[in-house]
Parts: sequence; C-alpha cells; structure tokens
Amino acid sequence: METHQVQAPGAVLHVRQTGAGPAVLVLSGGPGCVHYLADDAIAPAGFRSIHPEPRGVGRSTGGPHDMERAVADLEVVREALSVDRWIVVGHSWGSDLAVRYAVEHPGSVVGVVGVAGRGPQQDRTWSAAYEAGRDSEPVVDIELDTNVWESLRASFTTWVQHPSLWRELADCDVPVRLLAAELDVRPAWPLRQLAELLPHGTFDVVPGVPHDFWSTHPGTWRTTVTAACRSLTQA
Repeated sequence: METHQVQAPGAVLHVRQTGAGPAVLVLSGGPGCVHYLADDAIAPAGFRSIHPEPRGVGRSTGGPHDMERAVADLEVVREALSVDRWIVVGHSWGSDLAVRYAVEHPGSVVGVVGVAGRGPQQDRTWSAAYEAGRDSEPVVDIELDTNVWESLRASFTTWVQHPSLWRELADCDVPVRLLAAELDVRPAWPLRQLAELLPHGTFDVVPGVPHDFWSTHPGTWRTTVTAACRSLTQA
C-alpha cells in the first residue's frame, strides 16, 4: 500500500494506492463522504486500485467546490500518478461523478463501472420513493462534510439542467457498466435509461443486496466489481 500527497490548485489531495495490475480509480459516494471504499478487502482483485480522498474531506485539504473542480481533481491525480488511462469505479454519487468524468475526459477513461448511482435527473417521483424508503435501509455510519455535500449537490443540479447534457451523453464513446442494487430504495429506472442512451452502456441488477452492499455484502461487492472491471479490459 502506498500513499501520495498530490498538489492540486488550492488543495492537497490524499491518495491511497494498493494492488497491482491495470489502474482502477475508485470513487465513493456522498458527496462529501470520507472514502469508505479504500479497503483492500473490497478492492477489485488483480488491479491497481487508486483511492483519492475528495477535496475538503478526510485528509485532503481544500473545501466546498463544484463538480467541475471535482472532475479536474481526478485529472490532477491521474497525471501525478503517471496513469495513461484507467477504469473508473464509482458508488452512489461516485457513479454520477464517474459518468461526467468519462464524458469530459474520454481519452483518460478505459471504461466506467457505476454502482447504485442516482443518474442525471432530479425527478420528484424518484426523490419521493427515496425519502419514503431511506429509514428502512441498513445503517452504515459514514463521516460526511455537510459544506462539501451542499456545494456538490447544487452543482449536480446545474449539470443535469445543462442544455447539452443529453447530446454529450449520447456522444460519449466510453463503455459504461451501470449496476443497480436489487434492494436499494433508490429507483433504478434512471440507470436503465442512461444505459440505453449511452452508445456502449449496459445495465444489470445485483440480486439480494442493498445500496451500501460494499459494507453489508463485501464479498459480493468485490466479486461484482472485479468482474465488471475485467469485462472492460477485454472489451
């Protein structure tokens, strides 16, 4: 295991790296959560896993920022670690960030594995279903910076309302594997739609697991993510 302090504009980003093989960038959710996926036991097997702690969260300095800055930080990390192209694995908010990163920097991304994301939408019925079911979810205690959360959620809304969003997604040539958790209270229809829109998008459901199955079913998480990453190296 290695750690790196990567200098970015206005911040120093703490990055953890483990394993060997093709490079995989791993993004956790929130936004504004500490990097809860930086665990060797759930890292994709046979890959070099890179876990940057988000700006303003955990050991990374900086503060509230927008999605543009979050995407730019990923490029700073890639260049600092001398990675040519990498697979990007994202959970929840991290899935949505991974998709945007692939759209804006397709030359840097081999493919995306997006797990249990929201999708680029702000639909009221989706939000109502989530709010109705969230108290029934398994409780996973994750540290959250509320200021970073608020700034990135506001920026997410700006992104999904951008007039060229759907054109950019439809033109994105990066392979994207979208996965929903069967027991997630978050409706999966936005991910199905996104998979249909993306030229090389696929959609599947991981059976019998909740949203945070990286915590509740770590073996299933590792097997699922490893298989998805391997499929991208063979594409």
